[in-house]
Amino acid sequence: MERWFILAGLALVLVGLILRFIPNVFSWFGKLPGDVHIETESTKVMFPLTSMILISIALSLVISLINKY
Repeated sequence: MERWFILAGLALVLVGLILRFIPNVFSWFGKLPGDVHIETESTKVMFPLTSMILISIALSLVISLINKY
């Protein structure tokens, strides 16, 4: 269990560094076809459905590869 916490922490640090020094890495997030944007005068709501499905597929593949090895 400790190893998973260490790996999760390292992954979060890595993602944080990527987002800090390369800000346009996730510029596509929320702008794909299928992502819902509702904007009125006083509110702005975003449902990134397609983006979240792609991220879910990618994370599932990574986790299955980690569990395989």
